[in-house]
Formats: sequence, structure tokens, C-alpha cells
Amino acid sequence: MAQLTRYNEGISSTGGLTTAKSVARLRAAIRAGRISTSNRVLKQGERIDQIAAEVYGDGRLWWVIAAASNIGWWLQAPPGTRLSIPTDLSEVERVI
Repeated sequence: MAQLTRYNEGISSTGGLTTAKSVARLRAAIRAGRISTSNRVLKQGERIDQIAAEVYGDGRLWWVIAAASNIGWWLQAPPGTRLSIPTDLSEVERVI
């Protein structure tokens, strides 16, 4: 599998990379049951990038967990935050 990225939409009209469409498609697919997830509560001292490295083998995929968990930026997630973690990255890749 090629590097999974949320930047599939290219460059925005203001020159930035777009992510909103990929994130929206991911969230919609989870709501529709097309992406299987597991749940986890963020503990004190844990970060979403660390969990992505543990689960996916790549901390750069923090955005998958953040998007699935309705978190705008991974640093906004305090301990006690309930995470929804997609269990199969190929399902994520198909929808974004």
C-alpha cells in the first residue's frame, strides 16, 4: 500500500493542502459502517501519534485516528478522550 495521505484533494484555492473532503468521507464511512473500528480511551501521557505508531506502525497516521474520533488536531485530545480507531487501513484507503 502506498503511503496513506489525507491530502488527496491537492492544493486549495488559497495555496494550502486540502484535507476536509478526505476527513469528511472517512467520518461518513464510519457512520455508515463501511469502516470497522475499535475503541480506546486516551490515558494520561499517551498521544494519538504514539497510538498510531503502535496500531499502524506509523505515527504519521495520527490523522486517521483523529478524524475517526472527531478530533480536529491530535494535541487537542486530553486524557479520557474516547478514540475510535479504524482497524483496517485498506478500508480507510478505499473511502478517501
